[in-house]
Amino acid sequence: MDGIGGGTRLAGVVGWPVSHSRSPALHNRWLRRYGVDGAYVPLPVAPGRLETALRGLQAAGFAGVNVTLPHKEEAYRLSDVASPAAHRCRAVNTLVFDADGRLHGDNTDGQGFVDSLRAAGVDPAAGPALVLGAGGAARAVAAALQDLGAAVRIANRDATRAERLAASLNETARPGAPPIRVTDWETRADLPGRPALLVNATAIGMAGSPGTPCDVEHAPHGLVVCDIVYTPRRTRLLAEAEMRGLRTVEGIGMLLHQARIGHAAWFGVLPAIDPDLADAVAGEA
Repeated sequence: MDGIGGGTRLAGVVGWPVSHSRSPALHNRWLRRYGVDGAYVPLPVAPGRLETALRGLQAAGFAGVNVTLPHKEEAYRLSDVASPAAHRCRAVNTLVFDADGRLHGDNTDGQGFVDSLRAAGVDPAAGPALVLGAGGAARAVAAALQDLGAAVRIANRDATRAERLAASLNETARPGAPPIRVTDWETRADLPGRPALLVNATAIGMAGSPGTPCDVEHAPHGLVVCDIVYTPRRTRLLAEAEMRGLRTVEGIGMLLHQARIGHAAWFGVLPAIDPDLADAVAGEA
């Protein structure tokens, strides 16, 4: 940070709160690795102030920002140009400011999830998937899997919300894509549809939200269990799956892979994800 000057390229993460974000540790580590004259900073922006903040950051010369809770849906509405993924999710987590003053919105969560599976040696389209949750993360994950041709079921405590999510994604799906279906939350441990992939896209298991979103005691041996929660990295769901000999994929991989797209747009370098990156970022809370 001591080397910031007039030519330093700037980006950051906008949210409320934002102090918990791992993104500054991740992007600044990449900037140091590649010798880029850039800096990535946390930017706390209160609800109702997003548009003012974005226009101010753009006027101040920022290249763009990541967007986290609670601003993702508003960032989509404010985008002058939105990617297909952003349209599918109706939410934006990555904004690029162009020289003409336009806001380019993208949602990299789904691609980041898919890339994290592939990096772990898991084919995201190999079999049916059961996604737990119906929030923004669940929407991005379900859309990405559906786009690859996977049969997806969604289970959520609020069944009406799950039905709305499925209907919205099915309306915007490519021709021939298998429709997303909704299954009852109370029967999720029965793994309806015999999924090959179980994805926790709820906050259950996150630090401060104890418990597990699904009992995997009777899961078939070939099931792959993913948890998008990355604080803690080894959630109770993953620990229980590992105890039963199931293959698991940590949520921090999604964080790392989704971040590469924005980093390339802001700083001109597509960074690599080396084996020690997850440990380093997780340790730089």
